Amino acid sequence: QVELVESGGGLVQPGGSLRLSCAASGNMANVNAMGWERQAPGKQRESVAVIRDDGSTTYADSLKGRFTISRDTAKNTVYLQMNSLKPEDTALYFCHADRLLGKHTIVLAWGQGTQVTVSS
Repeated sequence: QVELVESGGGLVQPGGSLRLSCAASGNMANVNAMGWERQAPGKQRESVAVIRDDGSTTYADSLKGRFTISRDTAKNTVYLQMNSLKPEDTALYFCHADRLLGKHTIVLAWGQGTQVTVSS
């Protein structure tokens, strides 16, 4: 069983930055990718970014250039650096741990979510 704990959310002004962290623990043997999703009020949950064991990354097209996903494998921690934040980035951000099998993704665990609010 994998457990994920997010941190780093908060209130930030437009144009500011935040770094989210997701610390994973438990049996990581089947995890070969981790990522972030977000859900804004009244909107569907959307994928933000994914990082795979080989270091490759995928981003939502609308977030490329502003958000960066990275990892510290020694600490089993994934980060999401968010720059030039906009009010529309306000959402609850969830970390997830996955098993990628070819074209299929099995989500093994979700974090509890961390709130990001961008407002002046």
